[in-house]
Amino acid sequence: MRHQRVGKKLGRDSAHRKALYSNLAGALIEHGRIKTTITKAKAVKPIAEEMITLGRRGDLHARRQAVAFLRSKDVVHKLFAEVGPAFAARPGGYTRIVRIGPRPGDAAEMAYLDSSTHRSSSRTRAPPRLPGRVRRRSRHLSKLRSISPRLPPTPKRSRGRR
Repeated sequence: MRHQRVGKKLGRDSAHRKALYSNLAGALIEHGRIKTTITKAKAVKPIAEEMITLGRRGDLHARRQAVAFLRSKDVVHKLFAEVGPAFAARPGGYTRIVRIGPRPGDAAEMAYLDSSTHRSSSRTRAPPRLPGRVRRRSRHLSKLRSISPRLPPTPKRSRGRR
């Protein structure tokens, strides 16, 4: 049993897992929002926030630490030039996880890992419900039958053997 073991293995060995975290954190810094599974998003969120904290610091040692983990000088440049100064006044909580439902192929729960300055995250919210909307199916069908009597009646379900 894995009692008090920190972190997720994600079905990968340590080198593959480290590369996955590096790639996901770099993609988040580069694009502002990534679509991934909830488990991967929860695993990479503290790493991405640590990278943003390095970008906020802005000194040479922080830059070298970011290059050592992210392995891309272009992503590190964007982190220190744009992302770090954008979060300069925020004391933490740079990212959020927005659940978007199951993936069609294997029903894995998907989520957006979203930096808090990303503006298009409001599109993922559900539209507001209309007041007084009929929510029960039977009422809805009875209203439709009263309007249009040509609809066939709903078949009764049998409870036993045929």
